[in-house]
Amino acid sequence: MLTALLYALLGLAVGAFGTLVGAGGGFILTPILLILLPTTPAVTISAISLAVVFFNAVSGTLAYARQRRIDYRSGITFALATLPGAVAGALLVASVSRYLFDSLMAGLLLVLGLWLLLGRSQPGGDQRATGSRRELHARDGEVYQYTVRTGQGVAYSLGVGFLSSFLGIGGGIMHVPLLVQALGFPVHVATATSHFVLANMAAVGTITHITAGSFDSGTTVALTLELSAGVVVGAQVGAILSRRVGGRAIRRLLACALIVLAARLALSVV
Repeated sequence: MLTALLYALLGLAVGAFGTLVGAGGGFILTPILLILLPTTPAVTISAISLAVVFFNAVSGTLAYARQRRIDYRSGITFALATLPGAVAGALLVASVSRYLFDSLMAGLLLVLGLWLLLGRSQPGGDQRATGSRRELHARDGEVYQYTVRTGQGVAYSLGVGFLSSFLGIGGGIMHVPLLVQALGFPVHVATATSHFVLANMAAVGTITHITAGSFDSGTTVALTLELSAGVVVGAQVGAILSRRVGGRAIRRLLACALIVLAARLALSVV
């Protein structure tokens, strides 16, 4: 009973922070599970994390929808682009060793963290960029104006779908930096839209894991449900906090969390 409560509390913290930064929590949960469950196969870790990401993303999406910060036109297009990779990633992870899986995760987290920390921010988008213009009116009165380069976003989403499903991190951790740094989305729109994309992609990846038998025991299912109960509540907390935290602070929080987790995971590998 105590263990179940602790996992639910872990899920709550992961859900709150993951929703705040728009990444769904999988980028935090997967490395934590790798540390807590050192003998568990990579495919099982990926399956648990991706299923939890799904519940987190659905809860966060509902909260962001109420705030009217989701760019549905871009979100639907990008979500469809992630689906083929989501299926392939969920199937291929079973053939990878834990050592390689841990090493890939640590490297990806470090690269993304440094990119966010050191890269140039593009708040509001590049006004000279070609593409479809967007104007989004949030419930709180904030108006976001930016340009969407749909083709470029689809190309990024294809790769994000595969890597995120393969590693079990959901994709928000890659999609948010790409939306902000490469495509010029405002940070708050990027986090909300990323959650919408994430919910769809994680659903397909989780169904693929279920079909492939990745949830191989009752213990695995119970752990997934305990974590999911926490993230559903945490996602609502994170969405509320997002209205009070500036875009620059969100980027820095995300970058620092990535770098710290990368370092901790790298220590466990060596």
